[in-house]
Amino acid sequence: MTVQELKEKLGLRELCLPEPDREVVTGYAGDLLSWVMGRAPADAAWVTIMSNVNIVAVAMLRDVAAVIVAEGAEVGEDVIARAAEQGINLLASDKSAYTLCVEIARSI
Repeated sequence: MTVQELKEKLGLRELCLPEPDREVVTGYAGDLLSWVMGRAPADAAWVTIMSNVNIVAVAMLRDVAAVIVAEGAEVGEDVIARAAEQGINLLASDKSAYTLCVEIARSI
């Protein structure tokens, strides 16, 4: 499933989508960035409530397909701009992280 298809199926808000055709092969949930840096698989849809600029660096390091900021966490323009600069798909949702993970698992 592509990031674009996942976005549409889950009703996610697009914050930055430079690679809509990137394949999503799994999901991952985590908010402790040092933990995510060591464990998030490549090509995952990473669900987090973290919304600072460091999520872009971690997404690049782990080569995730997309970052989904859950639970209505506010994402600043600086984070969106950095994601655009680095080619990171960045999406958002008001849904809980749990709900998003269930929906991702059912979709992939």
